[in-house]
Amino acid sequence: MHNHSHGHSHHHHVSDPHGSDPHGSDPHDSGSSASKRIGWAFFLNVMFTIIEFIGGWLTNSTAIMADAVHDLGDSLSIGTAWVLNKISDKEANSTFSYGFKRFSLLGALINGLVLTVGSIWILFEAIPRLAAPEMPEAEGMLLLSIFGIAVNGFAAYKLSDGDSLNERVLNWHLLEDVLGWVAVLIVSIVLMFKPWPILDPILSIGFTLFILFNVARNLKETIFLFLQATPDEAQVKEVRNLLLSKPEVSEIHHFHIWSLDGANSVMTVHLVLAGELSVAQIKNLKQQLQESLATFEFVHTTIELEFADEQCRDKGV
Repeated sequence: MHNHSHGHSHHHHVSDPHGSDPHGSDPHDSGSSASKRIGWAFFLNVMFTIIEFIGGWLTNSTAIMADAVHDLGDSLSIGTAWVLNKISDKEANSTFSYGFKRFSLLGALINGLVLTVGSIWILFEAIPRLAAPEMPEAEGMLLLSIFGIAVNGFAAYKLSDGDSLNERVLNWHLLEDVLGWVAVLIVSIVLMFKPWPILDPILSIGFTLFILFNVARNLKETIFLFLQATPDEAQVKEVRNLLLSKPEVSEIHHFHIWSLDGANSVMTVHLVLAGELSVAQIKNLKQQLQESLATFEFVHTTIELEFADEQCRDKGV
């Protein structure tokens, strides 16, 4: 991610002008590896969804058919996330001057909503089955469940390396499927010994509610980031204290920290100087700020220095 000026012709970019982090890693590497991980998950999900529909039909298991429809929804979501993740790696331009990272956040929002709707749909399917459960073919269910745990578990493992919100939401998609297949595995083993088909919808409802709770948390975070909420309030206090600790700074205002995609944050601030400073003193202050702020790894920082008798031209917050 390259840093760009945004209408300020003064006192900006205390961060590295090339936008690289202090550890020297290329931000594009992490993006392309995220894209590969999501691509893997998409390929596995599509292939397995096809197998699942056939398996559900052969075993006469309504639970497996319901999971197949849900997996189809997952595949569409992962495909959307894959495309959006590729877009988010593109270079910034004059239209999207901060780059395309927020497209990845859009993917996380879409996927969270799809998964929420899918989970509610599963509940609507499973609850009526409590009253009229059907006996499926247990042996076929057992084989499919082992295969399902392996495939979805591997896809979830691939995505677990990622730190973007998009990958975390997708991880919940896959973990939901793993838990679903664990439920199918348990039910299929029990059904081999006891005619208790009601266990199937009970377990489906249980794991769906669990996932729904976790996805709701991720959705809340995604919506907050869209609304440019502060990603970490403790960090805001820490940065504020650091800026005010400089003897040259008397007060700060227009101080904002917001996140592009849940992993990359931006910081802007106006610093009011305590007194008249020479050019050499201003350079020294900027150097100190650059070193102090490096630990926070902001992808972009804009700092405006104001003299005590200067009128701040910005309006609002």
